[in-house]
Amino acid sequence: MKKLILAMVLTTTVALATQAQVYVQGGLNLANITKTKDGQTEKNNMLPSFNAGILGRLELADMFHLESGVLLTGRGSKAETYFNSGNDYIKTKFNPLYIEVPLNAVVKIPLQKESNVFFHAGPYAAIGIAGKSRQDSKFGPLMSSSTSNIKFSNDDPLTSEQEDAGYDKLKRFDFGLNFGGGVQLGKVILKANYGLGLTKINSTQSNNNADDKNKYRTLSFSVGFPLSK
Repeated sequence: MKKLILAMVLTTTVALATQAQVYVQGGLNLANITKTKDGQTEKNNMLPSFNAGILGRLELADMFHLESGVLLTGRGSKAETYFNSGNDYIKTKFNPLYIEVPLNAVVKIPLQKESNVFFHAGPYAAIGIAGKSRQDSKFGPLMSSSTSNIKFSNDDPLTSEQEDAGYDKLKRFDFGLNFGGGVQLGKVILKANYGLGLTKINSTQSNNNADDKNKYRTLSFSVGFPLSK
């Protein structure tokens, strides 16, 4: 997996240095984390976050492109638990930030001049860089609030081991699959994407295939503006 990250970064650099169509992107993330062994999430855990970055599309055929780039993207989830008919509560937000490198195959279906519908799919690799965790609680007259920085393991991407693992730390590296599509209307690209995380997020969890619990699920909506033809 770590070698895949390095390979995708190299591919991105090459793609953006060619005659690719380059565009900037920004939008809304609806982030969540799986809670069950079969990969299900709870709707009330969805956390609004964001995505922003620069992507390039390299034309390989009339209707087929290869897309890659670099995105700053938010993941995580939130939870709200209420007691005593809703008068007391515990609310938590968990919002790590990642630099993501996607590598998508894009199929375009022309609509009219400079407009098309497209579908995309492919792997992504990401590295955790920052984030915050917040908890607010109320029990009777007592209220409290606390915020802490999210910790990532200091892992060496050139080894197969998960160095510096800890129960209070996330894995530094994440990978998964992207699926989505959208429409390009002249100079505006409207896109929807679903990120299916394949990595268990805690640094002590080494077997990603044991089940699908504790993996990222991120639904994204974004708007892009081409910087080149």
